[in-house]
This record gives sequence, C-alpha cells and structure tokens, in this order.
Amino acid sequence: HLATSLPLPSERDHLRPRIDLIVFTIDIKSKYSLKNVETSLAHVDASFFLGKVCFLVTGVGRVNACSFETSAISKLGEAYCSPVLFCELELEGIRVTTAQRLLQMLRICAGHIPGVSALSFVSLMRSPDDD
Repeated sequence: HLATSLPLPSERDHLRPRIDLIVFTIDIKSKYSLKNVETSLAHVDASFFLGKVCFLVTGVGRVNACSFETSAISKLGEAYCSPVLFCELELEGIRVTTAQRLLQMLRICAGHIPGVSALSFVSLMRSPDDD
C-alpha cells in the first residue's frame, strides 16, 4: 500500500491490513520530498522506530542534481534508529537488489524469519562506530 504522506485517512481504518514496515522514500533531487518525510514522521507511533521503519533514498546516481546533502538523511536515520538504503532506481540491477533487500526487511518485520525480530535486525544494521 502506498501513501503520499501521513497520517493515513481514518475512514478506512477497519479495512487497513496490519502495517509491518514503513518505508519512507526520499528523492534526493527534491527538497519537498525530504520535508514531506520529516512532516510525516511526527505521525508514526514511537514503537515503530524499533525496527519497522526505514528510509529509501532514490536518485543517488546523480550527485550533481542533489537538493540536499546525503548526510542530512544519514542523520535522520540515526535520530530515528532506522536503516537508510541509498539506491538508483534507473539502474535495473540496483533496483532489483534494493527490492530484494526491502522484501527481506519486510519478512523480518512481519515475523516470517524464525529467530530474527525487527529489533534484532536493527541492531545488526548498526555500524560498530555507533557505540
């Protein structure tokens, strides 16, 4: 299911399936994209940041067209204890690899990988320098 921003409309709450993973997509060429994500973050329950949120940054192959520094997104990931994936959707190989990574994250978050929880997954994604 896709949404352009949060909060989700409440009139269909009873029909909405359980949310296992929230992927915030940020287009590096658009300042509006980052601002929209930052605004939407306020509508996410704090418990989701324990392994059920990630940031997907697209357009990273065109560094000269960036509207903001990638460090701003890395800081966002650190602030919300959530992984950041950088990709270029125009390249098929990277697009496929990114989709596979997102599906694996979703399987973990949905509880379909025995012995691995969303919370333990986030701790595996952390850099040793974070300590």
